[in-house]
Amino acid sequence: MDRIALTPAAAELIRKLRAEHGPLMFHQSGGCCDGSAPMCYPLGEFRTGGSDVLLGELEVDGVQEPVGFWMSASQFELWAHTHLTVDVVPGRGSGFSLEAPEGVRFLIRSRLLDDTAS
Repeated sequence: MDRIALTPAAAELIRKLRAEHGPLMFHQSGGCCDGSAPMCYPLGEFRTGGSDVLLGELEVDGVQEPVGFWMSASQFELWAHTHLTVDVVPGRGSGFSLEAPEGVRFLIRSRLLDDTAS
């Protein structure tokens, strides 16, 4: 069962950021800095470890390698029964995430997981 997906707008922004910055990754913020926002980094710039969970790898048309989406294990415990969709909206998010200079920010839309939806 897939836990993570992208809207078309988020996929388009990922293609643009990939062209500018190379391979990418996401880490779901735990409430510091920008609330609880997905942060986009150049692959490997945010160090993950045993306290992080890989929710999935996002396949984006036109991007060779999938984009990993990580979350801290403690936060995953709270969100274990949700499906997350990465979206993008106007507005400035955290200065740490690659989309900040674009005048938009990534955000998460969530719904409960069920057996019929992926």
